Amino acid sequence: MTRAPSAAYAGAARPAAAPGLGASSTLRNPSPVTAPIMQRRGWFLVVMNLLIPGSAQVLAGSRKLGRFGLGATLVLWALVALAAVLLVANRGILLAIVTNPIGLWALQILLVGYAVLWVILTLDTLRLVRFVRVRGLARPLIAAFSIITLVGLTSAAGYGAVLAGVTRQTIGDVFSTAPPEPPIDGRYNVMLLGGDAGPDREGMRPDSVSVISVDDSTGAVAMFGLPRDLTEIPFSEGSPMLANYPNGYGYRNTCNVDVCQLNSIYTEVTLKNPDLYPNAVEEGSEPGIEAMRDAVEGALGIQIQYYVLIDMQGFSDLIDALGGITIDVKERLPIGSGVDENGNEAYLEPGVQHMDGNHALWYARSRHGTSDYDRMARQREVQTAMMQQLDPANVLVRFEDVAKAGSQVVKTDIPQGTLGHFVDLALKAKGQPIADVEFVPPLIDPAAPDYDVIRAKVQEAVAPAPAE
Repeated sequence: MTRAPSAAYAGAARPAAAPGLGASSTLRNPSPVTAPIMQRRGWFLVVMNLLIPGSAQVLAGSRKLGRFGLGATLVLWALVALAAVLLVANRGILLAIVTNPIGLWALQILLVGYAVLWVILTLDTLRLVRFVRVRGLARPLIAAFSIITLVGLTSAAGYGAVLAGVTRQTIGDVFSTAPPEPPIDGRYNVMLLGGDAGPDREGMRPDSVSVISVDDSTGAVAMFGLPRDLTEIPFSEGSPMLANYPNGYGYRNTCNVDVCQLNSIYTEVTLKNPDLYPNAVEEGSEPGIEAMRDAVEGALGIQIQYYVLIDMQGFSDLIDALGGITIDVKERLPIGSGVDENGNEAYLEPGVQHMDGNHALWYARSRHGTSDYDRMARQREVQTAMMQQLDPANVLVRFEDVAKAGSQVVKTDIPQGTLGHFVDLALKAKGQPIADVEFVPPLIDPAAPDYDVIRAKVQEAVAPAPAE
């Protein structure tokens, strides 16, 4: 006699059938255990592990591990969504986080943690697949799919962690921990010095002197280039150099070194009067740099918040790290004296050339047969080529080399806390025309400069654009 099922049994809920596994089968307890069912179950689990890490464990394994994995996945999605919202709504906050050493440290830990979690979840998912029950070609295909996705995800997370660590180290090595300076008259003014410590001279002299002025609201940029042979340079109010040079540095050929011109100020103060700036090193600068800051402020009539010193000799390492730059050489230029150590001709020939760091450096600093103003133009050309030819993919691939070279090339007092804002300003400036003023003949005569004209041109360049 057939017995009717008990009420308790009749009212009990059955586990939901897994897609494609049959009415009486679940992912946790597949039935019947046939090759087609186990194959479909295996593919379902590894795909779910890829799309929603932790879901495979909730459905077929340790629910505790699965819930942890799902929670971590939801947190990751929430962080990505928050970053996307900030990128659109308030890019400055996002940039401040990713350029802050603490934020980079947190990102590094987060990425390493997710990489470890993905390894654990993927290996556990492979265990849940029950490969002994999977037959034919499906077995190696499921395994290969899981391993490839695992390697891809963990490699991406691991490389991201490495980039975060290298960036954090570079920021710590290059940028100061001082509190940020506010904009002055709505602008940030940064003195850029190109230092040349070549083998043919004693010490380093800043042969390239310029100022980058950025509007804090719009990102509009004005650039001012000063020739190294500028003379009779006035110092800013309050400068300790005023006591020695009340009429300007080089007035009536007066100075304490052999050549009385702008770039000699750095050498003179560094070698002979560092005591004039006793707090310079403690504040992340140097006496020679601070004297140059006072001179440039006096010449241009603006206040300078920060400086950046670029070592031109080390500049070649940075160019090599970036894979070289392409320059259109306008005239034949000698490398050194035009003769190499073996007595052969050494020249940069006219035409478009892809240069390594050494040749780019000689292009920027070649002296023979050209004027200082030509040299200034070539140095600016190299700087512009680097900015225009930066390939983000190339930078990522060579990031560690680029960061290492950059930390050796650059010295600055720009604070770490300002980096995010400066990156945001750089993005705003991209595509905008640059007001570039070079104070060279015929605009001025460096041997007898009219500083009223120089200051008037500066104010004209930094004047706010008329409202539309």
